[in-house]
Amino acid sequence: MSFSESVSVSVSPPTSTLHDRFRSGSLHPDTIRAPKVLHPVENEGLRLLLLENISQDAVKAFKAQGYHVDHHTKAWSEQELIDNLGSYHAIGIRSKTKITARVIEVAPKLLVIGCFCIGTNQVDLSAAAKAGIPVFNSPFSNSRSVAELVMGELVALSRQLVDRAFELRNGLWNKQSKGCWELRGKTLGIVGYGHIGSQLSVLAEAFGVRVLFYDVINIMPIGNSRQVETLTELLSNSDYVTLHVPELPETTNMISKKELISLGQALDVFPTEPGANGAPFDNQVNPWASTLCALPNDRPEEAQRMIGEEVSQSLSRYLDYGSTIGAVNFPEVDLRAILADQGDNIRVCHVHRNQPGVLREVNNILGPYNVEKQYSDSKGDIAYVMADIADVSPADIAKLRELISKTEANILTRMLA
Repeated sequence: MSFSESVSVSVSPPTSTLHDRFRSGSLHPDTIRAPKVLHPVENEGLRLLLLENISQDAVKAFKAQGYHVDHHTKAWSEQELIDNLGSYHAIGIRSKTKITARVIEVAPKLLVIGCFCIGTNQVDLSAAAKAGIPVFNSPFSNSRSVAELVMGELVALSRQLVDRAFELRNGLWNKQSKGCWELRGKTLGIVGYGHIGSQLSVLAEAFGVRVLFYDVINIMPIGNSRQVETLTELLSNSDYVTLHVPELPETTNMISKKELISLGQALDVFPTEPGANGAPFDNQVNPWASTLCALPNDRPEEAQRMIGEEVSQSLSRYLDYGSTIGAVNFPEVDLRAILADQGDNIRVCHVHRNQPGVLREVNNILGPYNVEKQYSDSKGDIAYVMADIADVSPADIAKLRELISKTEANILTRMLA
């Protein structure tokens, strides 16, 4: 009797990585379709104004994109902006420069505003949106720095560090432990459990601090922190209280003079701040605020670098690709990239008033062409549509822009190619 035998052999998968395959040539980079680099058609030579000593990393990033950049170390007044902003397509500021409706009105070329900080209350967001100007900020990059600063202030308050340092500067030796406390076992009350507040709670718990927080919405706590229902409950159960909320009518004066006096203070943000370092500081908080004038205060280098990277990328993505992801006053719209081999494709970026019939009117204009991608969104009275159009000749680009710009609801129309 004969038997036929078969042998099954298990073959292990190749151990080479994707990088190995690139190096060997089995996957060549040329086989990957690269995105097309877009540029504004109507304003190729983009000019940017950066104020308040914004990070040099941001300056380098903008210049690498081919933009003309003017960099200044100090804040500008409203009149300086009115006199000089008209020739710029973008502006970058920190917290001291105020961009008002008057400034926006006399800056017809202005396309985008970058706030190289967390807050945006120094910009008239409504006026900017109505002019078709998105505003970007850096809601994340500075959060860790602020959380660490608060922990430092808690230690300084508990050990009377500011008082002792002030006395030493004036030649007085006053070493004492009365009224000085460890943080361990104390309770920190956080008002506003957002990017900063939540990171702060993690750092505080590492010090052995119990954390309570109050926020207008229900938020899942991190670690062992606990949300309370009212601000009064938080104040009555906390040894320390720290506020991390935006400046809104609902948050203005939410902590009164009585609470400040009873809790003690360490201030990082004032209602009105000087426009440049070395300028006189107007005491507008309490009589004791003048003792803080000699203390230097700024963001650390790491935060400035990360803020510069984050905001410069947001501005570049909008100027070159039309993306408004991360804008605080604008509909957030984006499209996947046009590929490099799609040479005759262009991108239409159309900001318009949010009213019925606009998309129908725009699509009628685009009807003779193949609309490969389109996305639209609205925010309040402002709407924004992006569309990628195939097989558009250079002569047709100007014609399309003119037709869309003449629509009744048009605010701003840009073409990227």
